[in-house]
Amino acid sequence: MTWVLGNLDTISEQLLAHLLQALPPIVLSFVLAVPLAKLVGGIAWVRGTVGIASGLLYAVPSLPLFIVLPLVLGTGIRSTANIIVALTLYGLALMVPSAIGAFRSVSRDPLQSATAQGFAPFARFWQVELPLAGPVLLAGLRVVAVSTVSLVTVGGVLGIPSLGALFIDGFQRGIIAEIVTGIVLTAVLAIVLDQLLVLLGRVLMPWNRASATRSGGGRAHRHAAASGPAPEQTATAAPAAAEGQVTR
Repeated sequence: MTWVLGNLDTISEQLLAHLLQALPPIVLSFVLAVPLAKLVGGIAWVRGTVGIASGLLYAVPSLPLFIVLPLVLGTGIRSTANIIVALTLYGLALMVPSAIGAFRSVSRDPLQSATAQGFAPFARFWQVELPLAGPVLLAGLRVVAVSTVSLVTVGGVLGIPSLGALFIDGFQRGIIAEIVTGIVLTAVLAIVLDQLLVLLGRVLMPWNRASATRSGGGRAHRHAAASGPAPEQTATAAPAAAEGQVTR
């Protein structure tokens, strides 16, 4: 506790650096994965290829990737750009298969009804299909957020400021309090971001509040992100939204 009180400035700087490295990949992973999943989700052989490629990409160890990327990007090895690009790739490896599953889990009935009501394809996607796929997309994004916060710590091995630098420095100097502080704050940051995404989902998808409350722990989130709910479950998750959009 004495070490923590005497190093609050250092802890705050590392926490802020960690957050600034984690947020861009989380946002970019979602923004890039949604149109990509929509583009390739309807082609069976492409879906299979994307699934295999995503698995292989996520299997690449993060530290070697952080070292190789500067050679490709022409940046310094300690540049935060390397971390952001690498973590965006890892985020896409998780988010693209989840997004494909989200769109495939949407029942065809409301989409056909929207078309019959005169919705153009773009309007149908934004006003009907995306809201219905929202719960599964959110589950996938929560997994990406937690994974990204965790992976940022690897940059500490290269001397890039983050919470990972705390427990690496603490290990080298034998300061247990510094090690514990880095680990605990990393876990707390992951939990805080996860809960903020839950709150965001409740605001943007009020029809999903009950199911989001029941979803609970991270294991359920990982399962939902990997396989997606059954079509009938997704179709009933947002009845108000679907009916409201289709009947306009």
